[in-house]
Amino acid sequence: MSLKEQVYSVLIVSAAESFNDALSVLLPSSKYSPTLFVSNISAAKRALAERAFDFVIINSPLSDDVGTRFAIDTCNSKGTVVLLMVRTELQAEIYDEVVEHGVFVLPKPTSKSTMAIALGWLSAAREKLRKTEKKTLSIEEKMEEIRIVNRAKWLLISELKMDEQGAHRYIEKQAMDRCVSKRVVAEEIIKTYHNNIAIT
Repeated sequence: MSLKEQVYSVLIVSAAESFNDALSVLLPSSKYSPTLFVSNISAAKRALAERAFDFVIINSPLSDDVGTRFAIDTCNSKGTVVLLMVRTELQAEIYDEVVEHGVFVLPKPTSKSTMAIALGWLSAAREKLRKTEKKTLSIEEKMEEIRIVNRAKWLLISELKMDEQGAHRYIEKQAMDRCVSKRVVAEEIIKTYHNNIAIT
């Protein structure tokens, strides 16, 4: 899927109606869906507990918090890209506090054109995160397959008195002959011999 076709979910944490109205114009539903507006950090935490969002945009300060800690925690714990909007005089100080955690900081007031550019940054950062997530998932899946195949090999060694090399070859050949993965063969072996062990 190209970047133009990608749809992003957005959580906007802002109590300012004028900001929300201006931002809504930049978030067409064809590209940003769902978009959820909440007015404080407590509501934002509840929303994030219920579902994940691609972007979180925080218009600081809010009635119950500045939003800095929430921005850092969200960046650290989820595959979410965070934009923190702060008053111009606080931008440098807050940037120093949050930059190492991957939080984007934009001074306000800002123009619609600058905000549109910032949304482009968020999209680019989210796509990079997505690639990392896929790599992590594939590594975890590979490790899990190795664990399952090893377990099946030890069952073949103990139940059929094969040596380790023979057990490995057996699983590989079965997988090739049947055009299935080694994991599928291994899971069948585990099921067969685990059931036998449980009965005897």
